[in-house]
Amino acid sequence: MTDVHAALELIKRGADELLIESEMVERLAMSRPLRVKAGFDPTAPDLHLGHTVLINKLRHFQELGHHVMFLIGDFTGLIGDPSGKNSTRPPLTREQIAENARTYQDQVFKILDPDRTEICFNSTWMEALGASGMIRLASQHTVARMLERDDFSKRYGNGQPIAIHEFLYPLCQGYDSVAMRADVELGGTDQKFNLLVGRELQKHYGQPSQCVVTVPLLEGLDGVNKMSKSLGNYIGIAEHPREIFGKTMSISDDLMWRYFELLSFRSLAEIARFRKEIGEGRNPRDVKVLLAVELVARFHGARAAEDARAEFEARFQRGVLPDDLPEVTVQGGAGGLTLAQVLKQAGLTASTSESMRMIDQGAVRINGERVEDKSLVLRPGPAVVLQVGKRKFAAVTLV
Repeated sequence: MTDVHAALELIKRGADELLIESEMVERLAMSRPLRVKAGFDPTAPDLHLGHTVLINKLRHFQELGHHVMFLIGDFTGLIGDPSGKNSTRPPLTREQIAENARTYQDQVFKILDPDRTEICFNSTWMEALGASGMIRLASQHTVARMLERDDFSKRYGNGQPIAIHEFLYPLCQGYDSVAMRADVELGGTDQKFNLLVGRELQKHYGQPSQCVVTVPLLEGLDGVNKMSKSLGNYIGIAEHPREIFGKTMSISDDLMWRYFELLSFRSLAEIARFRKEIGEGRNPRDVKVLLAVELVARFHGARAAEDARAEFEARFQRGVLPDDLPEVTVQGGAGGLTLAQVLKQAGLTASTSESMRMIDQGAVRINGERVEDKSLVLRPGPAVVLQVGKRKFAAVTLV
């Protein structure tokens, strides 16, 4: 393990808050590795880059020689954490949770060292707690304290329903820290209340209270909203290398620095040098390529990263079409269909209104030529190559 000052600097890199720093300093000075916990409810089968902000921080602790515990919330997933939600989240079935949990284990080891990672399932101790144990656990917190949590207080103030089982979630998460004897727990900023409940419960059970490290919620490709599959602004770590590379290249130059800070393993000094070089005239695109290569290599390997870079440059710098250009047949009849309708039916846009908007923005091409006529009608005939934006292509035959 490294010296305390250097360790603290790495732990605080990209973190939003450290509670309590003086306690963390004391623990880092201890002769034993710290037990570092982070929990993930397997609510979806795939992880995206937003999830990896937290996993990257676990890796930092591994680099410092500490014991990382990756907790899969197969029990708490049955409850559904409402953090950041304005309504009750529907719980998943055991079958859904089990399947998602299997995929999580495969994905996290693209970042974490499997030999130094303990995978835990909170059903191990939560189911053993039983009904009487759950009632005793619930006695450790009051309704008034629960309503201090931001999302609960807002829903209560707006007259929106809060189910009783939702109050159990922070208690169960806190009890996880007791069962795991955690020295440190990591979580997103929306988890702060739950993490602090863990500190209180550990004190009640006669354990030293864990330190808490919160990390920011990563903005998605739009640069505004939290990265989310439901919003379509995400980069999935299991996506094809081409998609990861292309989506990374599509982020704004300003957002690029946020991604470097929270996702890159490059040193802060190197990132500062990139900023300086761009300020002196270097093309931001060149630096963004380095980020895209790093992310693809992390999840798919160095060869895949170089192939994705070569394909991206060929497609967008020299106008070469992708090798696996999808072929789509659209039923249009003798009278044909408007371009907007064809784009929707070919799966290149979600709706005809989106098609019209993309045409207005000059983002639609037919056989490489930009189209600006929203009233254009395509009729049955030979296949044409349609392109929407930088990444969506299809060879479309209208019949």
